Amino acid sequence: MLWSSFIFGILGSFHCVGMCGPIAFMLPVDRSHSFRKVIQIGTYHLGRLLAYSLIGLFFGLVGKSLYIFGMQQQLSIIIGVLMIVVVLMPTKIFNNYNFSKPLYTFISKIKSALGKALKKKTVDTFLTIGFLNGFLPCGLVYMAVFASLTMQNAIEGSLYMALFGLGTIPLMTSAIYLGKFLNAKVKQRIQKAVPVFVVLMGVLFILRGLGLGIPYISPAPVQEMVSGALNCH
Repeated sequence: MLWSSFIFGILGSFHCVGMCGPIAFMLPVDRSHSFRKVIQIGTYHLGRLLAYSLIGLFFGLVGKSLYIFGMQQQLSIIIGVLMIVVVLMPTKIFNNYNFSKPLYTFISKIKSALGKALKKKTVDTFLTIGFLNGFLPCGLVYMAVFASLTMQNAIEGSLYMALFGLGTIPLMTSAIYLGKFLNAKVKQRIQKAVPVFVVLMGVLFILRGLGLGIPYISPAPVQEMVSGALNCH
């Protein structure tokens, strides 16, 4: 399932440009010095990846605990259903139950820190901006976080989120260099493709949780495989 996070990041980056684009456009990069500009943008992305990795590490650890208690498959089904429901749910209803509302105080502090960081031009500033950017609320990040919960350990959860972040880098970098360059028709087509991909991911998570014995897609539960191996002896 790790491969899906990178593809999700690539498709989701069109949404990221719309949501995080203003921050990317405001980065205090040195446009007169090409090499320095590359370093600054790279540092910004490194900060984002670090934030995503830490988030994935935490939720991967939670997922590992659930795996130990034998709840991993049920969780995979629940996450898959949630992904499909969120896509099919009308935007107005989703906004009424926005996950970020209980975190408004925390988010306001992040935005305040971002505002201060954007006024500086030191190397560590770009790392700080990227790191703080990674914690801003985003529907697609929520989906990736849901997926990281289904990983069997903290490292895989961290890697899942890091790969998601890597997938967003090409388009986000292009946006910083070229500004608002996206063709409206292309943007609309990609935005239409994102929900379809999320639904497909949801179906995959449901199949994974069902443990139908299909290699790579819906492997049999560990308990069944172990009992099967014992019966062979």
